[in-house]
Amino acid sequence: MANETLILTLAKVLVAAAWADGEVQPEEINSLKDLLFHLPEITGREWAMLEMYIDLPVGADERSRLIEQLQASLRTRKDKALALQALKGMIAADGEISEQEKKVAAEIQAAIEAADTGLFKQVGSALFAPLSQRVEQTSEAPNREAHFEDFIKNRVYFGLQLRLQNEGISLEIPDDKLRMLSLAGGLMARVALADSEVRDSERETLARILKEKWKIASTEADFVTEVALSEISLTMDYFRLTRRFFEMTGEQERIRFLDVLFAIAAADGMATNEEIEEIRNLTRALKLTHQDFINAKLKLPRNLRAS
Repeated sequence: MANETLILTLAKVLVAAAWADGEVQPEEINSLKDLLFHLPEITGREWAMLEMYIDLPVGADERSRLIEQLQASLRTRKDKALALQALKGMIAADGEISEQEKKVAAEIQAAIEAADTGLFKQVGSALFAPLSQRVEQTSEAPNREAHFEDFIKNRVYFGLQLRLQNEGISLEIPDDKLRMLSLAGGLMARVALADSEVRDSERETLARILKEKWKIASTEADFVTEVALSEISLTMDYFRLTRRFFEMTGEQERIRFLDVLFAIAAADGMATNEEIEEIRNLTRALKLTHQDFINAKLKLPRNLRAS
């Protein structure tokens, strides 16, 4: 429905506005999520799409593209009224609103109200990038929605693609191999994060394994490592990550991968109970047996693993 599309587009613009200075504090993210969650007609899939914008910075070009989409969605007075009502509803749902949030809301409200007068081009706040050449800009502007399925199924690969796109660089790695590196890097990062701290030795070991096992350059291994550690969190549901890794590997390859996970766990001199338990969980998720887990664990010298 048109109204649903309009509301979702408005929500994306609000997220983009929050990223205007290139940084969103944790408390701002939580507040923003609270506001967006009260939008009507947002499905679970659409919420995931909004999280895709919340999780990573939105640059000026991408923000311009989103604003243009909002402007195109406001075709009637009824559309504008609906957008304003949704915006006011989000503000009211927050309970308390900061001065910055008021400024953001005021800018968006002004843009909505003047959508048919060209004021989008005249909004002078630093909150929005100049749009005088937006037709040319938005045709080539970053569009993370092209990688939405990867955001759902392979967060590290999504992060890699967005970083490569935003920074205008490329890796000399075939796409199927890059997807595998993303999956493996993500699972290794999960083990490194199991005790809530990633040490330099774990970071270096992760990069070295990617370089040696998958035969890639040091700079590429470092880049994948950095993105993997930034994309993976302990609260993240990694069911899809393990399923994709399972689908792309054979049983013996997955068994050998347990050795890699234990190498990450022991990289700082000791595989902690938390890291070992995380590997146990990954073993089950990768459809391997408890004996496979025990065999890999016993390869690690006793002095390098917790009791």
